Amino acid sequence: MRITILFLDENVNSVIHGFILVGRANHYRLSLKAGSIVKVVRFGVARCSSMYKITDHPFFIRFISPTIIDEVITGAPEINLQS
Repeated sequence: MRITILFLDENVNSVIHGFILVGRANHYRLSLKAGSIVKVVRFGVARCSSMYKITDHPFFIRFISPTIIDEVITGAPEINLQS
């Protein structure tokens, strides 16, 4: 089991699949709010298997033990919610 996250990349207008394994879910749960804009550092990247692919992006992001999430309060980019 895992928490699935969709990242919007404003620079290239694409969606990237991300996930947090259930063992790390409680550590990150309070940092994740629907519709929030966050900065994520120290994460893993791997190529998507066609069997589990939920976006058109060829890679996915996975949270690993050193991953850090910080909510962006000021200077956040404008995201078109219709996209």
